[in-house]
Amino acid sequence: MRAYVKEFVTVQGRHFVKEVVSLVFFAHGRPKEKCQPRLTDGAAGRGNSPAQLSWERQKVNRGKEDMKKKQEYQGIIEKVVFPNKGIAVTADGERAVVKNTIPGQQVSFVVNKIRKGKNEGRLLEVLKKGKNELEKPACPHFGMCGGCIYQNLSYEHQLELKEGQMHELFAPVLAAEGKKFEDVYEGIKPSPISCGYRNKMEFTFGDSFKDGPLALGMHKRGSFYDIVNVENCKIVDADYRKILKTVREFFAEREIPFYHRLRHEGYLRHLLVRKAAKTGEILIDLVTTTQREGFDEEALLGEFADMLKAVPFCGKLAGILHTKNDSLADVVKNEGTKILFGEDFFYEELLGLKFKITPFSFFQTNSLGAEVLYETARDFIGDKAGKESRVFDLYSGTGTIAQIFAPAAGHVIGVEIVKEAVAAARENAGINGLHNCEFIAGDVLAVLDDIEGKPDFIVLDPPRDGIHPKALHKIIRYGVENMVYISCKPTSLVRDLEVLQAAGYEVKRMSGVDMFPFTGNIETVVQLYHQKSTEYFHVDYEPQNGDYLDKMPATATYREIKQWVYDNYNGMKVSSLYVAQIKQKYGIIERECYNKRKLENARVPQCPSDKRTAIEAALKHFKMI
Repeated sequence: MRAYVKEFVTVQGRHFVKEVVSLVFFAHGRPKEKCQPRLTDGAAGRGNSPAQLSWERQKVNRGKEDMKKKQEYQGIIEKVVFPNKGIAVTADGERAVVKNTIPGQQVSFVVNKIRKGKNEGRLLEVLKKGKNELEKPACPHFGMCGGCIYQNLSYEHQLELKEGQMHELFAPVLAAEGKKFEDVYEGIKPSPISCGYRNKMEFTFGDSFKDGPLALGMHKRGSFYDIVNVENCKIVDADYRKILKTVREFFAEREIPFYHRLRHEGYLRHLLVRKAAKTGEILIDLVTTTQREGFDEEALLGEFADMLKAVPFCGKLAGILHTKNDSLADVVKNEGTKILFGEDFFYEELLGLKFKITPFSFFQTNSLGAEVLYETARDFIGDKAGKESRVFDLYSGTGTIAQIFAPAAGHVIGVEIVKEAVAAARENAGINGLHNCEFIAGDVLAVLDDIEGKPDFIVLDPPRDGIHPKALHKIIRYGVENMVYISCKPTSLVRDLEVLQAAGYEVKRMSGVDMFPFTGNIETVVQLYHQKSTEYFHVDYEPQNGDYLDKMPATATYREIKQWVYDNYNGMKVSSLYVAQIKQKYGIIERECYNKRKLENARVPQCPSDKRTAIEAALKHFKMI
């Protein structure tokens, strides 16, 4: 048996790992000292602890050499897993995730991460095109710009790729119901237009290389600092391209500095552009810091507005705004907005309804695609929500879905955590003359406890991370017969469906809607049905000596569950965290865990499949599920 041992060197008090590794040979059988390879210097640099250099991670895999970090490989992309994770397979059968690839490509890549036996690589070069790859990408900025990932595929093949990803994600979930994917899946609906579909873009000021000329566009792929000019972008229309070109030239001529994200110096930060697909109204918002040394800001902004008013747009200029933002984060944040021209809003239309949109309102970024999405959801509801019905629209945003369903329902209650979105929803309902809509500001988890009465139908449209587990259990307890779940991230939907299935819900219909051509994202609409028994029978039973109490299953403790797994699965050890995750999956977590991570975005380990199987077996043994 042999294993690789990394050698450490110390330079000026800092620990480094040598690229060259030395071989240590052991006799057959397990080496001594808990199978830990020896460190030549006894030192462990940051991120290279002895645990990370454990025997299991450094061993040679049955005579086949494992991939190594920083080493270059070649492979063929076998498939692309949602959203853009290409699976590269080398000639030796080794596998690595290489993003921004398409099936059939032969690529070279360098391994930059190895974790838990999984390899991740960074794409270096496409050596051979894939079978369905276009000879020339549709967009000249493709490859440099970090926006789109499928400009090298025809739209037809993009839909095929996304359909395959949906099948791979949902087929195992539906199999748990004894159904095939094809039994409920109704296909993927394309966007009405695949080019120029965006109604909102956030462009960034910067430079394409260090100390280069002013750039205005999108972040370069894989870069935090470099900006790519995208004046020929294909997912926006001609008006956006005119705005990009004229605004960049205007500030470049005047040598106005952009905000440097490392030094936190400069003036120009972002350019927010919105345009309605139906009304053609355009809203332009220049986002800057308050650092205005070396120029007259008021005069500059006046010239800026006059310049834009003189541009011959295809649409109608509704407003020009200036927003201040001194936040250190590289995001568009409103710390005060001033109107330079016109209004600070515009109107868009969806399915015959009118919606007032402000610079920072949430609204689907593909207006025509949104109509397809909401028509699909409305079709899934059908006549199940009648004129006397009570409908809950949870995670309602600006109330778009609630207002589309309101004419066919008795009363619609929308719940949304963002107060500004709730205010916009109320205003839009008034504009559309809908008086049976009620919008509540608050977290769904908390608000559901305060709403009186029970819904007849529930529409779910949560953010990308899906529904909070505790909120999902409250939703399940309503016991409604029909629900529609609209998801913008299929992997989150898969997780939530498992919980809903465990509670007795089954998938009746499913459809994909491609709202974002040339990207890896896709919307999924699912109709859920809960079978209620309509037949009952009466049984007379008289307990003898309290035997019904003796036969009631007791709830096992965490210690008992872990001990059972240890005894029945060859000494397997599972943590309380893993047990809690599986209990939560089946809805049997009854109180909040106070042993939380201190950091808000800390990574929480997820229970591996083998331990999940063992814990589920223990819960079944103790009759808890």
